[in-house]
Amino acid sequence: MNDRLLVLVRHGQSDWNLKNLFTGWRDVDLTDKGVSEAREAGRKLKGQGLKFDVAFTSALKRAQRTLDLMLEELGQNPPIIRDQALNERDYGDLVGLNKDDARKKWGEEQVLKWRRSYDIAPPGGESLKDTLARALPYYVTEILPRVLRGERVLVAAHGNSLRALVMVLDRHTPESIIKLNLDTGVPMIYRLNADSTVASKLDLAA
Repeated sequence: MNDRLLVLVRHGQSDWNLKNLFTGWRDVDLTDKGVSEAREAGRKLKGQGLKFDVAFTSALKRAQRTLDLMLEELGQNPPIIRDQALNERDYGDLVGLNKDDARKKWGEEQVLKWRRSYDIAPPGGESLKDTLARALPYYVTEILPRVLRGERVLVAAHGNSLRALVMVLDRHTPESIIKLNLDTGVPMIYRLNADSTVASKLDLAA
């Protein structure tokens, strides 16, 4: 059956998510809760009866481990393709800082712009626009053609690399994307039309 299936999942809670730190490309692992979230995501996908032909993830272990745990729960072993094009956005000078401390230093409004806006980058880092500029070409050349051929594709990545893709899939504007936050370990199931637009979307939030 050619149902052009694409499933996107943000990694489970990481050590630095728990500590409320800006993580970016820093390679941190999952917490126990993150492991549970990843396994639960796998169980939810299994409950949907989904079987995957290929999986994509970033070059960072929190996403890779999330993918491994989901596949373990699914009892599946598709080929896995890892690429830093799917990495989290680089937070530059903010990496390692506590988000509350950053708000005290620069103000709530400025930190919100750095975290959520489309084209305002933190010092030395990437904006969402910059993240889209590397994630979208990879999606268009490597992931989308497989989906359109009828392969069922699972992607485990990060809050902002996935926000960039969801911005395109769900047709968000630079204004509306500010309000979008992706929860850890929640699968988003897309079925695409032949022209690559979204036919349906199912969010498997708890």
